[in-house]
Amino acid sequence: MDTLIQALVMGLVQGLTEFLPVSSSGHLVIVPALLGWTDPFINSLEFSVMIHIGTLVALLMYFRRDWVRLVPAGLAALRDRSFDGDPDRRLAWLIVAATIPAALAGLVFNDLIEERFREVVLVAIMLVVGGAILFAAERRGSRTRTIAGLSVPTALAIGAAQALALVPGLSRSGISIAAGLFAGLERQEAARFSFLMATPITGAAVVYETGKLLSGGAGVTVDFAPLAVGVLAALVSGLVAIAALLRLLHAHSTDVFVLYRLILAAVVLAVVFVR
Repeated sequence: MDTLIQALVMGLVQGLTEFLPVSSSGHLVIVPALLGWTDPFINSLEFSVMIHIGTLVALLMYFRRDWVRLVPAGLAALRDRSFDGDPDRRLAWLIVAATIPAALAGLVFNDLIEERFREVVLVAIMLVVGGAILFAAERRGSRTRTIAGLSVPTALAIGAAQALALVPGLSRSGISIAAGLFAGLERQEAARFSFLMATPITGAAVVYETGKLLSGGAGVTVDFAPLAVGVLAALVSGLVAIAALLRLLHAHSTDVFVLYRLILAAVVLAVVFVR
């Protein structure tokens, strides 16, 4: 039962922090460390990635109308070798462009990050670094552009920023929203583009880690009951987080998340110091 409760908490944390700009990977390192959880499956990177199934489904459900348009539009652009003045065709390929840097970074650096970057102190430092980047983006960005005004190089740059979020604590949504703000996007537009371009990357990571788990290459024993609990919790909390963030960014800045990141980093470092 303890394992199921831990999985429930981790799933709720994953769903909320995946979309709020506070770093889900960082929280999934911090929570077990602070609470003293030692279950090898719950603490594994594979469990963390697998409960992304819940957040992936949340993304597909929330943005289902977008994907129903974008997938056929992207295929039509490929077939005709033309955007033909269709904004959906253009957006589909902007998302493809933005996905490339993170996909390459994942292939090259995933194992290195798994081995060396899942440390609580490093996560706390990256929470501060990510908060500083988001704080600067809020003050430097013009917030006058929409996704339709993005160029392919700018989409690639936002995707490159997303790739940095492989390091726990930086936050994929935080760093990509910040990059969108630096590019002049409105807050809601920056968040929407961040969520859309996260979908294929999250899907690829889930497929990869599922293969490792099922083949035994992950080195951990799969416990399907906690995994199911974690996935369902991540799905529900993920849907709540997406809606809440988009609503908040309609009229407010991301400064509340900057403050939260700084407070959490201070708490983590204090606990580590005391221990």
